[in-house]
Amino acid sequence: MRRRLAESLAVVLSVASLGAGAASGPSSLEAATVTKPLITVSGHNTRKARAPKAYQVGTASWYGEQFQGKETASGEPFDMRDFTAAHPSLPLGTYVRVTNLSNARSVILRINDRGPFVDNRIIDVSYNAARALGFKDRGLQKVRLDLYRPNEMAMLQPVVKLP
Repeated sequence: MRRRLAESLAVVLSVASLGAGAASGPSSLEAATVTKPLITVSGHNTRKARAPKAYQVGTASWYGEQFQGKETASGEPFDMRDFTAAHPSLPLGTYVRVTNLSNARSVILRINDRGPFVDNRIIDVSYNAARALGFKDRGLQKVRLDLYRPNEMAMLQPVVKLP
């Protein structure tokens, strides 16, 4: 009986800690705090992680061929096939997860430009990002932005073997 209780508690604690570690929580750019409701499992108290607050929610647009090859705010040429975006205030080089709120598709983009320069839009994504998010034909889409921390990005990078 004790072994079964210990195993159940270990599983619950493992799942709770994985959920908290895998989610992109607030960073120094985001002053939000994550509250954790208290839950009871077989007489033992533990904390369950709550989903982090979005950095921003609003309208996204995309830009493509008309800007192809032109210099971005970061100094690199714009490539509509890259997974990049323009944001008015995030530091250049910041990674964000952009989620399309109508179909739940999401991509991770690197901020390399400034914009959008149209009111009521929070981000301009590249042509390929708009395709992946499923709103290329619509032009505009309501999205959620979540900041992506460098240690989470490191886990996504392919392993490079040196000679």
